Amino acid sequence: MLLQPKPKNARSKRFLTNREAKVVENQKTAIFIRGSTTSQVILDTLKDLHSLRKPNAINFTKKNEIHPFDDEAGIEFFARKNDASLFAVGMHSKKRPHNLILGRTFNHQVMDMIELGVEASKSVSEIRAKVCAVGMKPLMVFNGEQFSQDQDMMTLKNILLDFFRGDVADKVSLKGLEYVITVTAGPRTPTGGPGLVYFRTYTTTFKKSGMRQPRIELEEMGPSLDLRVRRVRYVSDEMWKQAIRVPKELKVTKVKNIGRDGLGDKYGRVHMGRQDVSKIQTRKVKALRKRLDNKPRKQKMDTSE
Repeated sequence: MLLQPKPKNARSKRFLTNREAKVVENQKTAIFIRGSTTSQVILDTLKDLHSLRKPNAINFTKKNEIHPFDDEAGIEFFARKNDASLFAVGMHSKKRPHNLILGRTFNHQVMDMIELGVEASKSVSEIRAKVCAVGMKPLMVFNGEQFSQDQDMMTLKNILLDFFRGDVADKVSLKGLEYVITVTAGPRTPTGGPGLVYFRTYTTTFKKSGMRQPRIELEEMGPSLDLRVRRVRYVSDEMWKQAIRVPKELKVTKVKNIGRDGLGDKYGRVHMGRQDVSKIQTRKVKALRKRLDNKPRKQKMDTSE
């Protein structure tokens, strides 16, 4: 681990203060690292993923002798130096061709990562379609029950959501939804091995529908990747508890008898004392008036014959 340097002037002190832990953290920065040996498929994949992650992304164009599953020191060095929480490493070898590693760090230490093989790809330059603006928040769709049952696929889903979730927003305008990312889990191989994962990116086009809401059409933008899971490193229980810990300042104070349902709607419970029905004010009808003297009314005699 690198030693924490001492600030020499006010500028360096502000820089180090910005990197300290905060109640509301800054946007996560992703670093895209090129390995010592890479293929054109991996270079195009890193370039396209970097363009989707802008502006909170750093692309390394020089070669680096780095192997995250064998030695984590290189990743932790780059993560601390660039204050990055996400990383993507591209490599190529005869044993593992077109290799892509996605992972996360916590406190500048590797938390979890997953190794993927790129078996087929189409880059943005090959598709030559309309591209989205920089820094837009995507809509992410995960298709397949494996994302809620298989541990490897659940880890992949969690990492991809961290990579492309964008800024935290309470509301999203429909016109601001410029592109959609779909991740589909394919069936397993006959031998029981992991199936392909289809990563697709589409831009949205709004058409007139004759109604208040427009009709939305999707057009493939790229990158288009066919991935296969190779190796996974899971996060430890102790580190996961530290990573998901919520500061006291952000914890919502529970209000008695007030809660929310599964849809986020607020509901409350009201406790009332025992009511005396005889004292409830009712509609003033002559037939319901109570006589003060409690004497029975005289009945009129029918004298008509």
